[in-house]
Amino acid sequence: MSESGTAAATLKGPVIERIPHGDDRVRFVCNDCGFINYINPRIVTAAVPVWDGKFLLARRAINPRKGFWTVPAGFLEVGETIAAGAVRETWEEVRAHIKTNALLGIYNIAAIGQVYMVYRAEMLSGEFGVGPESIESKLFTWDDIPWADLAFPSVRWALQDYRKVEGQDTFAPFAEPASFHWER
Repeated sequence: MSESGTAAATLKGPVIERIPHGDDRVRFVCNDCGFINYINPRIVTAAVPVWDGKFLLARRAINPRKGFWTVPAGFLEVGETIAAGAVRETWEEVRAHIKTNALLGIYNIAAIGQVYMVYRAEMLSGEFGVGPESIESKLFTWDDIPWADLAFPSVRWALQDYRKVEGQDTFAPFAEPASFHWER
């Protein structure tokens, strides 16, 4: 019987780890009602907002990686499209209004169960600010981006991939580098 961990703690009744009939991997299963608690990757939606050739970044006010720079990003909400989530997260984190114009990248971070879906975005004005999850926000030229202080590899990938297709209307979304290995 496994009742430790957050997944098992959310289920009622005797919960065990076992492979359900017709499945191929261990899941948390309630022996009383048969409920199977599928724990699947979470979608992170993000945008690379640009104004007048400059990139809008936020310095994180929360962990993980508090104090480091990121593009506006966060978990997708139920009932929300990925593009709408990117617009919402941009407003929440940097108080900027954007229009998404192309899906830039789909970055799989399998070791932590997350999939990042990042849009290229145009800021609708040069106005921006600081939301509750940010210490500061700032527009950076390419040469001034604080590369050593970026919060996550996905931020670097998104910025570099943006630069690869700058000025192009159509392109296939990028993926994480084949050499990427996330160690827990």
